[in-house]
Amino acid sequence: MKTAEKNQAREGVTVRRLSYRYQRTLRSSAEVRGVGFLTGAGVRLRFKPAAPSTGIVFVRTDLRPAVHIAARVEHVTGTHRKTTLGRAPAQVMLVEHVLAALAGLRIDNCQVEIDGPEPPGLDGSSRAFVDALLDAGCVIQPTRRPIWSVSQSVTVASPGATLSLHPTHGDELKISYLLNYGDRAPIAPQMHTVRLTPESFANELSACRTFLLESEAIELRRQGIGLRITAADLIVVGPRGPIDNRLRHANELARHKLLDIVGDLALLGVDLRGHLVAYRSGHPLNIELARALCQRLAPQVPRIWRCAA
Repeated sequence: MKTAEKNQAREGVTVRRLSYRYQRTLRSSAEVRGVGFLTGAGVRLRFKPAAPSTGIVFVRTDLRPAVHIAARVEHVTGTHRKTTLGRAPAQVMLVEHVLAALAGLRIDNCQVEIDGPEPPGLDGSSRAFVDALLDAGCVIQPTRRPIWSVSQSVTVASPGATLSLHPTHGDELKISYLLNYGDRAPIAPQMHTVRLTPESFANELSACRTFLLESEAIELRRQGIGLRITAADLIVVGPRGPIDNRLRHANELARHKLLDIVGDLALLGVDLRGHLVAYRSGHPLNIELARALCQRLAPQVPRIWRCAA
């Protein structure tokens, strides 16, 4: 346990239920096809409606028998450059962009069928998933979903990075991200703050693409990863900025980090309220915060939503 987390445990940081909202699922199924970033293989993903309190469940239809992997924080097995659920061969990698689309649009119950170990990479954003989900439409279900906040700030940290959830008086989730690679980096410091709603997610975050430095892209190719994608397919940053591409927003990279946070914290299975403030955080800290909140939620939430201790 990190020092900050130990201090907060001693101070009695608790979560408190603010209210509820009714759960939602899809009106009809939707499909997205593309090529996986990691494997380079063609992938078909299908979003399907699900019963109340199902949550988000990935189904590997290419395995026999098909494997169901619930999108829950206790099923996270990897956070290096991506979020992975389950263990090989029964796993799904790079789930954060799909989860962000569902959570951003407040679609709580969905079966995500996928015929490979990763979703389609597309352009490294959630836009195509959001478009497909919006086309499918959603329906309100007769079961309620809890909305939680914290009584005091909860912070997780690693060298040079922090992620905190602070209590606020309003009934909203605000998220701020400060990206800073240092003075000599080809990426200038940038930040973005958003009050998260389905509209703001769709308009401000969903089209913001994943990114990596040119040196990182070269190393991944050396490892045989990403051989079917080019710099034009996502954002590869060289010494003079994006290579063979243009940014959709001046601070698109910070916005994409917010998209990742939305996807990773969806693994909690509840709505949060407060102000999330991130400084240079990535998937490891996102999941660490989810686990810290999960431990505090476990004694208080209905069994269907509980995380493993």
